[in-house]
Amino acid sequence: MNGEINRLVHRFAAERRLHATDVQALAAILDAEQPMTPGRLGEHLGLTSGAVTACVDRLERAGHIRRVRESSDRRVVHLHYAEDARETARTHFRPLADAARSATRRFTDAEMSVVLRFLGALNEELVAVRSRND
Repeated sequence: MNGEINRLVHRFAAERRLHATDVQALAAILDAEQPMTPGRLGEHLGLTSGAVTACVDRLERAGHIRRVRESSDRRVVHLHYAEDARETARTHFRPLADAARSATRRFTDAEMSVVLRFLGALNEELVAVRSRND
């Protein structure tokens, strides 16, 4: 499953001449519950400030994101997904969402509860592994 998702991500990146990390950055910006800053993006992806700057520059040049300075503190930069780029990503990744919905329909609510509990537990374990190695 991870391999298939990675192939879909890499195809999206290649078609747009982006790095795989750029696609991870786009996902982080899209999924952020509050406006994403370059600093938070770097923490999320485990990148240096220089690598984040290069990534954000590529994404902005490609028209995927835009930088917006906070009106109350011009030093603060928020990263926003460009609306037309958002639609491009939705179109490319729609088959993934459709496949997830189709697979979900094969399971009862009780089975899905177990699947979700397992995936949550696995994610917790993987975070712990990463934390021990940091």
